[in-house]
Amino acid sequence: MSGMISYARPDGKASSGYMVEPTQGSKAPGVVVIQEWWGLDEQIKGVAEKLAARGYRALVPDLYRGKLALEANEAEHLMNGLDFADAASQDIRGAVQYLKATGSSKAGVMGYCMGGALTLLASVHVPESDANATWYGYPPLDYIDASKIKAPLLGHWGTQDQFFAIAGVDTLEQRLQAAKVKYEFYRYDAKHAFANEESDARNLPPLGYHPEAAKLAWDRTMAFFQKNLA
Repeated sequence: MSGMISYARPDGKASSGYMVEPTQGSKAPGVVVIQEWWGLDEQIKGVAEKLAARGYRALVPDLYRGKLALEANEAEHLMNGLDFADAASQDIRGAVQYLKATGSSKAGVMGYCMGGALTLLASVHVPESDANATWYGYPPLDYIDASKIKAPLLGHWGTQDQFFAIAGVDTLEQRLQAAKVKYEFYRYDAKHAFANEESDARNLPPLGYHPEAAKLAWDRTMAFFQKNLA
């Protein structure tokens, strides 16, 4: 079963998202999936469907409130207009709370690009999350208080990423180590958005689909969630 649902944020406001239920039903563990800067498009819905096929309840919050971007300048405009703190502490936290309130004993967060940055913020601001997996995205590191990260963290990074420099990943890793965060970081010889099968079609040179890296990162993510959520 899949489709749009409405759920409550911690502040009582309503949010919406694309929900996919697995055949295992509502008792299955949950994963909140965070979009790239393009919005709640068919590609990110496909990620949720892949998760459901692996036995997870998947919920993709509609952070842009129904808007979609087809070009990079549109995506940048929508992303720049997003309140990241509100998205992490309200829309994403509310989604995790919804999954747990409706049957999942455990739930995590996973996001790509902009969603990867939001996943890191969620690791700080969503205490209900049991595991967090970020794919090639991080916010300004001053916004990451590593001492507040309690759930296991997984990260996938492209060494050729021109949007999120690998040097920033190195700095983040140092902070996580200092705070004794339980984390796993993997680096791939790949460009930004290497796991998005539509990257090459975007005709943006900094993006590049890398199927081998994408499969390896996906398999590692499934093992991570199996260990921490299932």
